[in-house]
Amino acid sequence: MAEIARLHSAEEKSFRLAPHNVEAEQALLGAILVNNEAFYRVADFLEPIHFYEPIHREIYEVIGKFVRAGKSADPITIKTHLPEELLADMTMPQYLARMAAEATTVLNAADYGRAVHDLAIRRSLILIGEEMVSTAYESEVETTPDKQIEEVEGALFQLAEKGRYDGGFQSFNAALKDAIQMAGEAYGRDGSLSGTSTGLVDLDRLMGGLQRSDLIILAARPAMGKTSLATNIAFHVAKEWKTEVTPDGHKKTVNGGVVGFFSLEMSAEQLATRILAEQAEISSSDIRRGNIHESQFSKLVDTSNLMAAVPLYIDDTGGISVAQLAARARRLKRQRGLDLLIVDYLQLLSGSSKSSQQNRVQELTEITTTMKALAKELEVPIIALSQLSRQVENRDDKHPQLADLRESGSIEQDADVVLFVYREEYYLKNKEPKEGSPDHLAWQGEMEQVHGKAEVIIAKQRHGPTGTVQVSFEAQFTRFGNLARADYLPERME
Repeated sequence: MAEIARLHSAEEKSFRLAPHNVEAEQALLGAILVNNEAFYRVADFLEPIHFYEPIHREIYEVIGKFVRAGKSADPITIKTHLPEELLADMTMPQYLARMAAEATTVLNAADYGRAVHDLAIRRSLILIGEEMVSTAYESEVETTPDKQIEEVEGALFQLAEKGRYDGGFQSFNAALKDAIQMAGEAYGRDGSLSGTSTGLVDLDRLMGGLQRSDLIILAARPAMGKTSLATNIAFHVAKEWKTEVTPDGHKKTVNGGVVGFFSLEMSAEQLATRILAEQAEISSSDIRRGNIHESQFSKLVDTSNLMAAVPLYIDDTGGISVAQLAARARRLKRQRGLDLLIVDYLQLLSGSSKSSQQNRVQELTEITTTMKALAKELEVPIIALSQLSRQVENRDDKHPQLADLRESGSIEQDADVVLFVYREEYYLKNKEPKEGSPDHLAWQGEMEQVHGKAEVIIAKQRHGPTGTVQVSFEAQFTRFGNLARADYLPERME
């Protein structure tokens, strides 16, 4: 008997229906048909696809068209836009009239709408789970478990984003509290920054640090040092990381932060060598060739021991899609925490949809839009590096402009901040006149003025001024730093 009961139970489980509530769907549609105001209480989160019964989807869609067109949606007006026959013993007009007659008040509409919506999300979860199980059983040779995990994470993220009904307007008072809290944190922080410090004082002064939820584009021509600047900022933020425990037991970052670095161009080892060279003040080419003496090697070991505890995480997988990047960033946030994300560089990412891959401009639009959405979702600044077009080289003045951003206007449109790196020294070095000529002396004077200097140009900033910041650049260590400002220098004796 026990065996039969177990079999019966297993049979029930295999044939069980997906969660649904036809009565709630009928009550909601009835309330809307009686009073169209009920539609506005659910329209911002409830879609026709959320209804379990196909005919209810159709009715809700027709109601929506009527209400949005400013027409009255009731059993009389919408019946002509729906099939006449419904069941053997009931026509569509009879069904609509019964729903309207048995409707509850408009006040309950939002509750019924949420019930219908939540059940739809549960059905979608079941579908994702079933597909996951099916794929795991019958996976193709080239489908790795990691790839399947990323696809499932992506599907769950899309469901989480679509499955929210807590969005919409918030009161100005709530927004004001957040603004005051941010200002209070800035007031109490060293340097009075509202965001995370980059380590470059003058840049922080203009930007207020790296702001949460901002997409920051860092662009330059090759050999200007954009990757060096990104690694300098990344290591500075990670090195300064400090936390405190909140009353509910969670860790809260109070300075610096945990950094995720997507290096699509360089390997993790190359990136680590750069940072090691910068911190130990030994040329990275000397480190690679082993061209160092004993005291330098001991300095390298000491520096690497200090660096080992820094919360900087590098992903050097090449050719990943923006959806995979987003999934991995979410995982890092969940497992280790995340306060700054860096992507080197945008043009090496691919889009996730097939249609966008046929058109590079559409693909880059998808990439930048996803990156901006990710910055808002994770509430961290994202620094995305970008190439500049070759038209810079054809101008006499080679300072970059917003129009030089390559392949898409969406980069400029989606970015909260656009930074350019420019080094006059690089271009001037290639223009050296013949030694001994009259022009050579003038060239030497110009070289002395620009040697070891770089410009970080803030070409766009949504919440602050634009302008140019002068910084130092030590090429052998690939290190950017602060220049001594004239008003900070000691008085000179004449």
